[in-house]
Amino acid sequence: QVQLIESGGGLVQTGGSLRLSCAASGRTSSNRAMGWFRQAPGKEREFVAAISWNIINTRYADSVKGRFTISRDNAKNTVYLQMNSLKSEDTAVYYCAARSGSTLYASWGQYDYWGQGTQVTVSS
Repeated sequence: QVQLIESGGGLVQTGGSLRLSCAASGRTSSNRAMGWFRQAPGKEREFVAAISWNIINTRYADSVKGRFTISRDNAKNTVYLQMNSLKSEDTAVYYCAARSGSTLYASWGQYDYWGQGTQVTVSS
């Protein structure tokens, strides 16, 4: 089992920044792709970003490209999501996810482990 705990959510004004963190524990392995997803009220969970275990490969949703950056520190078993130029449509619960293997899927069904989520609210 892998436990994922997100932190760093909160309330921010339009144009502001937040950095989310996801700490992994348990049967962690460096050979895991990690991802961030989000879910707004009344909407389906959607892909935000993913990163390979070796940090070489990343993948982003078109809606966040150029504004969000995913990174990871394998020594700390932690993944980050730096969010800049936030918009009201970024408001959602953000979830960290992990999967065995290196492929950076955008489908939430491909991920094996999930955190409890952290709320991000962007106000205008």
